[in-house]
Amino acid sequence: MTGAEASGNLLILVAAIVGLGVVSQLLSARFRVPSVLFLIVSGILIGPEGLGVLSVDSFGEQSGLPTIVGLSVAIIVFEGAYHLRIEKLREAPRAVIRLTTIGAAIALVGTAATVRFFLGASWEMALMIGALLVATGPTVITPILKVVPVRDRVAATLETEGIVNDVTAAILAVVLFEAMAVRATPNDYLQLFAERLGTGLLVGVVVAVVVWGILQYVDISPDDAPRNARLLTLAGAIVAFGTADYIFPEAGVAAAATAGLILGNAGLPYEDEIEAFKGDVTLLVLSFVFITLAALLDFDQLFALGLGGVAVVVIVMLVLRPLLVFLSTRGGRFTLRETLFMSFVGPRGIIPASVATLFAIRLQAPDPPTNPAGADLLVGTVFLVILVTVVLEGGFARQIAEKLDVIPMRVLIIGGGRVGRSLSERLEARGENVVLIEEDRAVLEQLRNDGFTAREGDGTDVEVLRTAGAENARIVVAATGDDDVNLLVAQLAQSNFDVQTVIARANNPSNAAAFEDLGVETISAAESTAWAIDNVIERPALSNWMSELGRSGDVQEIEVTDEDLVGKQISDVDGELPNGVLIALVSRDGISEVPSPDVELQRGDHITLIGRTESVRKAIQRCGTPV
Repeated sequence: MTGAEASGNLLILVAAIVGLGVVSQLLSARFRVPSVLFLIVSGILIGPEGLGVLSVDSFGEQSGLPTIVGLSVAIIVFEGAYHLRIEKLREAPRAVIRLTTIGAAIALVGTAATVRFFLGASWEMALMIGALLVATGPTVITPILKVVPVRDRVAATLETEGIVNDVTAAILAVVLFEAMAVRATPNDYLQLFAERLGTGLLVGVVVAVVVWGILQYVDISPDDAPRNARLLTLAGAIVAFGTADYIFPEAGVAAAATAGLILGNAGLPYEDEIEAFKGDVTLLVLSFVFITLAALLDFDQLFALGLGGVAVVVIVMLVLRPLLVFLSTRGGRFTLRETLFMSFVGPRGIIPASVATLFAIRLQAPDPPTNPAGADLLVGTVFLVILVTVVLEGGFARQIAEKLDVIPMRVLIIGGGRVGRSLSERLEARGENVVLIEEDRAVLEQLRNDGFTAREGDGTDVEVLRTAGAENARIVVAATGDDDVNLLVAQLAQSNFDVQTVIARANNPSNAAAFEDLGVETISAAESTAWAIDNVIERPALSNWMSELGRSGDVQEIEVTDEDLVGKQISDVDGELPNGVLIALVSRDGISEVPSPDVELQRGDHITLIGRTESVRKAIQRCGTPV
């Protein structure tokens, strides 16, 4: 084959890879499944196990594939770090710190020991595989959270864990690889890690400062400023990687991550354009990396792992992941069901696959740092875990969430003072997805420190409401101490968003009538206090029980939607409900009454359930939809 023919074939091959990558992204958006699944399938189809049009030899004997993969990894890591915003970290609960430290250590050591025991790998190879499989990653977590709207606290925890572990896992893995390459002793590991991490941090800071300074103070042609800003930011990622990698091999990943973290929080001009462009570039390079993996992956590598490989996957998914999640979230504000959901949803993705590819290429070089057979073990183990976790945990994430009942309605509370905070505690105790909006910085910090999901902003700003999730909210509560603010918030929620219930707090009793005239559900602070005092005087037992709602007891109103219940009498339904719950009221056509045993339920009836908290939740699942 002539050079021109080889070049033409390579060009067609690269075009096919890019095309398949774009199609995979479109399929991901259409079916709400992580794109990595379609990318892997595409790679297998055109790889040695499929059509056989892509292999390592496709890029020539002296190909620059390692360099291409290395740059791709740098861009992917830069993208992940760029999205690691300080605000996001503040939203996430303290459990994230344990999840990315203690949890990551458990995953590393536990996976390495498992690979060592079941697959007979050397400790160096086992630790490298363990380091790679620490990472989950936003590129597989984010698509899941788009179709599984869990509480913001859970989503923020999973996203932050993925971003942080993506970066730390990549750095740790490359340090271990370099240590293996130079036949380092255990005493040398710390020096190697410090050299590469220190160099990466220094280069990343310098590049980020230069890029920021140019964008802030240099006239980069006003007519083309957005385009030049995009190109300069992308160039910064590549320059940071290349410079650090030239000083110390494998230091480039740390540099790219550092530059991305700083620039992502620097408030760059044309930030929206930069994010959009950088995101598109990242999608292309990760598509290239994943599909190109077919050149190194064949089913023999997976089958060769045998039952040992199956044991590794089972322990990573069902032992190590739940263990580290439960240890990291203990004492937090997560419910048992939410903890179980986070335990069962931890798919591995981009960083393990791309870095494993890079290592495998170097292990197959003429002078590899270890036995070339190690490349098969590395790629086979990493990809087996990726395939299984993406298919099972990613593909069935929504079913897992529905089974565990962790998809709550969203409630926005504007005002994080005593009323808003107390209401949030009660709603969260029942498993609702509550987001507080607070303008006062000191109050906001206290809310976040105490584990509440809180957003900074003015609740009378439509964009602030939209960012906090008003478009998906079923309830908006205006609970500030200012009646004018509460009224405006209520009006904005009604006119701009399809919110089912809008409630406003009336601090001045004389304003309550004006609120109600505008169609706003109103709670008068004075009347509510008087009502509570009256209950304590006249109905002390009921008052004490009501104060425990959401904790030991609960009252819920639901709509009858189950066809099996339509036409049944109350006496029959009571026999099917769990112990500790009863039907207190039936509402039909605006009229509510305590039902007699022979009342027949109709579709659309509202029934009020009263009883123990867990019993009420089970009854809701049996009877219908919460109102």
